This record gives sequence, structure tokens and C-alpha cells, in this order.
Amino acid sequence: MLDPKLLRNDLAGVAAQLARRGFVLDTSAFAAIEERRKAAQVHADRLRAERNANAKAVGFAKAKGQETSGLLAAGEALGAELTAAEATLQGLLTESLALQLGLPNILHSSVPDGRDETANVEVRRIGTPRQFLFEPKDHVAIGGPLGMDFEGAGRISGARFVVLSGALARVHRALVQFMLDMHIRDHGYRETYVPYLVHANALLGTGQLPKFEQDLFAVRGDPGFYLIPTAEVPLTNLVRDQILAADDLPKKMVAHSPCFRSEAGAAGKDTRGMIRQHQFDKVELVHIVRPEESYAALEQMTGHAEAVLNALELPYRVIALCAGDVGFAGAKTYDLEVWLPSQGKYREISSCSNCESFQSRRLQARWRNPATGKPELVHTLNGSGVAVGRALVAILENGQQADGSVRLPSALAPYMAGMTELR
Repeated sequence: MLDPKLLRNDLAGVAAQLARRGFVLDTSAFAAIEERRKAAQVHADRLRAERNANAKAVGFAKAKGQETSGLLAAGEALGAELTAAEATLQGLLTESLALQLGLPNILHSSVPDGRDETANVEVRRIGTPRQFLFEPKDHVAIGGPLGMDFEGAGRISGARFVVLSGALARVHRALVQFMLDMHIRDHGYRETYVPYLVHANALLGTGQLPKFEQDLFAVRGDPGFYLIPTAEVPLTNLVRDQILAADDLPKKMVAHSPCFRSEAGAAGKDTRGMIRQHQFDKVELVHIVRPEESYAALEQMTGHAEAVLNALELPYRVIALCAGDVGFAGAKTYDLEVWLPSQGKYREISSCSNCESFQSRRLQARWRNPATGKPELVHTLNGSGVAVGRALVAILENGQQADGSVRLPSALAPYMAGMTELR
């Protein structure tokens, strides 16, 4: 959420910043509700002052033995009027908050301009796509004989699900363990196990609600739950309503979890295979840092995700997302895209974002700055380190052999009892 003071003091400036995203801020609506809010606040404050003055007058009158019935009646009337005024004010505050919750984050100045992914900027490219001496197959054709079963998953759950079995399931599990071990051992993250069901206020805190409710799976019950779309949600919410000591920062957490997404806006996209599923696994990275350290942390986190792809011997590139392609909560985002031979192009496998104080303001996640002695908002970052299913897809396609076998990256050998290929 954006700073309400910034909206009140520089509405035109905020509108200009959000216009970089292609987002049109209705400044007249915000100005109108702010005027009504200020008037309601002044009215409620005046009534409160009058009621307090009346209460003192009643006390003085009683102390002097004077008649108080008129003052008491006036006090009751003021109390009723104040109750109504406060209800009006609360309604306006709720209306203003709803408008604020619909606003995306302001972008960092280094984010390139552009309306869509065609304006994204390639930062670097690592590895050279393999030249095949045969026509490369896609992961569905490769995986079928190895234990990738979409038909069986369809009988259980429908489209956009998969069943993995045998050695293929073991590779999937090995990838999770390999990524966790790397991030914990080499990159200094604290492993965390998190709930897969969260309340609405957790998703509100990280920015999935209210705007992206159609992308979530809601679970019936009282209280209501949602299945997590990413472990970013529970990990980041661990610092909600907290004031962290300076020595507690930075916090670097990693979690493996299944992720659940309805893919409401993806009708007709990637319907074949494992690229876009309702359920998939991911190893998620979250940083909680001092504001002045957040952009160094973004570069570091991106490097940690890259280290996974390097170790898995996968060609990839790093992309700086343009203004129109950065996600709702992000101030700046890097995507990592891995090469898929069957498609002849790079596809996203990780997204690393600095959300600055956008999430922490919703969460009231703060740290006590020793320089001022006061609580201040932390900055939050999140990134995939990386998506497990897409890593499996990339290994199958880049490691495929003419005879249908698949060469496995050497980094996975310790997790596969020395197995070096799938047959």
C-alpha cells in the first residue's frame, strides 16, 4: 500500500508515477473522498470536544450542587450525534482504504519504460543453448515414458495437473532438496516450514487481495481459508505487526511449498504440459531488510536464484521487467528465463522483486532504527529459488538424448544415488 500522506500531499505526482505502469489514477475520486473525510474528521473532533466540555461542566455543576438535568440531556444528545459522526467518518475511512488497496506500487526510477513484455530489457545471458543433431521433443513427449501422467491426473483432478512417478518423481524431490541445501548452506537462508492455508488478511498483507482474488483457491469453512499461491505469503506475514530489532535484520528465509493458482487469466495459454499448472512446487526466498539495503538485497537474491540454474547446467537469461510488466506489489523485478529447446525460446523460471515498503505498510512490519529510536517500515523482497516443475521441464528438454533418455545434471547425482540419466 502506498503512503497515505503521499496521496494526500502529492496526488498529482503519484498519478504521474503510476501512469508509467499504464495505471490511470482517478484523482478526482481520491480528492473528493479526502475532502469528505477531512470535513467528517473536523465535525467529529468538534463534537468530541463539545461532549468533553459538557462532561466537565456536569462535574463542576454537581460539585456546586447545581441543577444538571439540562447539561445531562445536552450531553446525551452530543453523544448520540458523535456516535453518528464517527460512524460516518469510519465509513469514509473504509471507502478511502478500499481505493488505496487497489493502487499498485510506485516503480523504482531504474525500471525501464514500456507497456508490456516486449519492452523488457535483457540484462545478461548465461550459457549457450545446445545444438541438437535431432529434432528436440517437448517435455510431455519426453516425460510420458518416464512417468509423467497427465491423463491419470485428469481423471483425479482435471486439466492443469500432473502425476509424476518412478525416477521422474525422484528427480522432482531431488530438485527440492538440492535447492534448499544450496540456499541454506551457500547463501545463508533459514529454512522455514509454513502453513499452506492462510486467512484473507495474510493475502491482503502481501497484495494478492483484494485485487487478485480470482487467481486464488478459496476453501470452504469458518473461518475461511485460501490455499497459498506462493510461500511468499506466509513467510512475509511472519513479521506482520512486529517491531524488529536492528540486529534482527536482515532476515533471509527459504521455504519449499506447493503453490495453488486458479490461472483465471490464462485461458488457452500453456495448456500442454507442466508450464502452467493449478498446483506446482516452488522453493521461495524472502528477505526482510533495512530500507537502504533493499536494492543490494535484490541483486543478491537474483544471484542466488541464478546459482541454482548454473549448477543445473541450464542456459538462461536475466530480464529487467519494464514498467508495464512489473507485478502489482513490486517496485522493481528481475525475471530469470530458462531456455526450452522445444519452444526455441526462454521461459520464466524465477521472478525476484523488491516491494520496498508496499507490503510492510499493509502488514505494519517495522524495525527500530537505532539512529532515531523510532519504529520504521522494513523493506520486503521475494523471489523463486526456483520453480521446481519448470526446472524439471528444462532438465528434460535440455538433457534429452536421441534414444529418449535424459542426461541429469551432475549436481543432482548425490540426491539420485549416483544416477546420471533417466531411461
